[in-house]
Amino acid sequence: MPKNLLRLSALGLVATLSICWAAVGCGRKPVTSANRTYPYKIVTTVGMVSDIVRQVAGDKAVVEGLMGEAVDPHTYRPTQADLARLMSADVIVYNGLLLEGRMTDSLVRVGRSKPVFAVSERIDPSYLLEKDGHPDPHVWMDPSAWKRCVEAVASALGEFDPPHRDSYAANARSLNEQIDRLDEYARAAIATIPPRQRVLITSHDAFRYFGRAYGLEVMGIQGLSTESEAGLDDINRLVRLIVDRDIRAVFVESSVGPKNIQALVEGVKSRGRDLAVGGTLFSDAMGPPGTYEGTYIGMIDHNVTTIVRALGGQAPPRGMQGKLAQ
Repeated sequence: MPKNLLRLSALGLVATLSICWAAVGCGRKPVTSANRTYPYKIVTTVGMVSDIVRQVAGDKAVVEGLMGEAVDPHTYRPTQADLARLMSADVIVYNGLLLEGRMTDSLVRVGRSKPVFAVSERIDPSYLLEKDGHPDPHVWMDPSAWKRCVEAVASALGEFDPPHRDSYAANARSLNEQIDRLDEYARAAIATIPPRQRVLITSHDAFRYFGRAYGLEVMGIQGLSTESEAGLDDINRLVRLIVDRDIRAVFVESSVGPKNIQALVEGVKSRGRDLAVGGTLFSDAMGPPGTYEGTYIGMIDHNVTTIVRALGGQAPPRGMQGKLAQ
């Protein structure tokens, strides 16, 4: 079994720590294909991870996600049922970088007896954005970075289940080809937004990788975690910026309450200006299961299309493949 690394920022510390999971090398005898039945069970955390694991694993595994649509992973507390599902899994896959902060202790405990790994482990630390000494966990917002996570899934499943290594690698290549097309669409569509309007204001600071990838100035009312509080000074600062820059729209997030965005709209209105809510974006959770928006490709397609159309650019109403819900 591989040694998998979890990059954690200890709360209250600036240093980023690396933890080698004992789950994969702590004297536990590796499970071989000779005594494994298919499909084996993978338990995942957030929907974005669940989706890529499901596509890479194919029919070799059943994937169960713990967090569904509109669930905020920053504040999520695992239930007893969740812990039972973790214990029943053959493999556990999560995002890492403290996205699932309140689940960390549970993952460490379960990792003493079975493989547990973070999809973000293959991302070069020099790529990661940081704020207040903590790595930004929202790496899926940059499709080029998420491709590395797809490759990490294929590699880890290949080491867990060597007889099907080639199948996992082929599935990962197919998915990454789709992500390449998504990236091309995003670049072309965002380039149509008037330069002065390329400002993305959302509920919390989840879109910085997205902004860096596509040349948008990104501002979140709250910090990297939705557990951070937005103060009156934060709201007033953004109100002034919106008025000065004549920004036409701001965005709510499906997994974050709209209170702070509503405060922005009211603040701008008090200055004699109108500010639209450009739509709801998927940040820490995807759309409903079984929908196009409930996939990683559909999630980013929805975000790109919604942002572009609200900020004055040009994008098809139903996205790059005509699959978005109207």
